[in-house]
Amino acid sequence: MSIQSPPRLLELAGRRLLSNKSMAVLILEDLPIELFPPLFVEAFSRGHTEVLKKMVQAWPFTCLPLGALMKKPQLEMLRVALDGLDMLLAQQDRPRRWKLQVLDLRMVPRNFWRKWSGDMVDACSPEDIKKNRTLKLGPAMTAKLPLKIFIDLCLTEGPLDEFLTVLFLWVTQRRDRLHLCCNRLKIFGKPTGHTRKVLRLLQLDFVKKVEVHCTWVPSTLAAYAPFLGQMRNLRKLLVSQVRMPTHTSPEKQEWLGESFRLEWKLTALFLLRNLKTPLETLSITNCPLSDSDWNYLSRCPNTSQLRHLDLRYIKLTNFSPEPLKILLETVASTLNRLDLEACGIADSQLQAILPALSRCSKLRTFCFCRNRISMSVLRDLLCHTARLSQLSIELYPAPLESYDAQGAIHLERCSLLCAELIALLKDFRQPKVLIFDTVPCPQCGHMFIYNQGLIHCFCPTAA
Repeated sequence: MSIQSPPRLLELAGRRLLSNKSMAVLILEDLPIELFPPLFVEAFSRGHTEVLKKMVQAWPFTCLPLGALMKKPQLEMLRVALDGLDMLLAQQDRPRRWKLQVLDLRMVPRNFWRKWSGDMVDACSPEDIKKNRTLKLGPAMTAKLPLKIFIDLCLTEGPLDEFLTVLFLWVTQRRDRLHLCCNRLKIFGKPTGHTRKVLRLLQLDFVKKVEVHCTWVPSTLAAYAPFLGQMRNLRKLLVSQVRMPTHTSPEKQEWLGESFRLEWKLTALFLLRNLKTPLETLSITNCPLSDSDWNYLSRCPNTSQLRHLDLRYIKLTNFSPEPLKILLETVASTLNRLDLEACGIADSQLQAILPALSRCSKLRTFCFCRNRISMSVLRDLLCHTARLSQLSIELYPAPLESYDAQGAIHLERCSLLCAELIALLKDFRQPKVLIFDTVPCPQCGHMFIYNQGLIHCFCPTAA
């Protein structure tokens, strides 16, 4: 039998007030500030919409994180909040304690409200709102500031859901008094009419992280470029799965490839040159890049302070290693995560970047698996990374000598070689997480993994 903790006095006071809704509405102007959060939570959970509307109008804090109370988008509660804001915006004289500047619809953890005090509420305001200045503003000054509505967005080729449709229509009709802000933006698929409308509606200066996943045609990136170029405070850019449509002829692939490279370069230039601050994260995965793309990215001022660099599945086999070497030298003092999985890097290319890699003193995670590297060069790699004292997660490929002439894994030889590499590293430092993997098993598709012993699939040939 579970024992539930008794309700707090504030919760009991809130329930008592809500038992008489008319009284609750009347006393909001004189209600102690510390009662607002628990009373709002109680009214929200019990569906007291009229009380909620009045509480939105009298909200005495700078931020109302409504999204924190939603496990999923709740259209009714959104309409309640918007109705309350409409009533507030229509008033000539604002409530004397009114400070609301941000309606936050992002779904942060629900227990945020349970910990809420006045100080925590004001601390939750976005970075652009200066706390000390905000607390001194009276209703008259606050009324002149545009209300900000914060959301996290995931845009697809499909139609918008009803929650976003209602919100965007409401914002569109009040654009002179509101700013729609988004810190994290995900885009799947090619831009559609509603995608462009939403991007035009956003205050793009507030976007700090963008993910783009799309099957492109020559106009796709060009359609996004003007919007990306306005995201001057972007800190994280992730571009993945940008590839040609299926069933494309070789001739058209070549033409599309040239078009893509030109548009990618123009988009990257347009974006990176307009950023106010350097990127922290650059993730370009499973996309075609050219020599000139590499040369630009390695020398771009806005990639000079990267903390995370993710280049998984970017084929580098036929590229000069010089741009990657330059980029690693540039970010050596800031980089703490590097992912070069399945980049097709060969022995000679790896040897060229080893001196730069060994200078990345803050590196914590290094993923280099699924590249074809010989035993001798893997020894060199571990000797160069051995003195990276903060490195805690290391993923490497099993040496080429682990395979027979037909490319099949030789289990005993693989185990011996991986054990030798681990012993070599232990002469310098004790590795925390160190894993070697192989190419996938041709029968089941699973990889063999060496981590203090060989872990393999259960196909008969693997025994």
